[in-house]
Amino acid sequence: MNEDILNGREIPAEEQEQMKERIVDVDADKLKFYEDLRKKAKGWTQNKGGSIGGKLGEYLFLLPDFFILVCRLAIDKRVPSKQKLLAGAVVAYVIMPIDIIPDFIPIIGQVDDLVLVVMGLNMILNQIDPKVLADNWSGEGEVLDQMKKVTATAEAFLDKNILQRIKKWLASK
Repeated sequence: MNEDILNGREIPAEEQEQMKERIVDVDADKLKFYEDLRKKAKGWTQNKGGSIGGKLGEYLFLLPDFFILVCRLAIDKRVPSKQKLLAGAVVAYVIMPIDIIPDFIPIIGQVDDLVLVVMGLNMILNQIDPKVLADNWSGEGEVLDQMKKVTATAEAFLDKNILQRIKKWLASK
């Protein structure tokens, strides 16, 4: 849509400026609240659980780190529309109550979410510059290294039927 035309009429320059002031630039904020929440929660796990709690927190934060990454990619202007749709489908899967492995099963219930998010990110990464991925990453370490670690662990330990169902679900998107 041309910025100068709305509903078939030309918009005066000063009205255009007023409209721009009302537009919320979500991309600029990059969902900053997440970094603050993450620091607090990670500090809590280290204080309450010591080194074991800190290590557990590192693994527990992979899913939300990857989830916020997918959310950010869905709003990043450098990501093509087709990959934004895939990112939206991945977000929807994670928040849906019905999963391949039900979320009510403690810890193991989030495994399919984590694996699906990483596999979806791999599909998105095939179509975008890896810098876009890195620019949107809040987690610790290199995002690509974390993705490889999750993928290798999933392939080594996860039931092949579950992996196939995850891949099938992603292929249908």
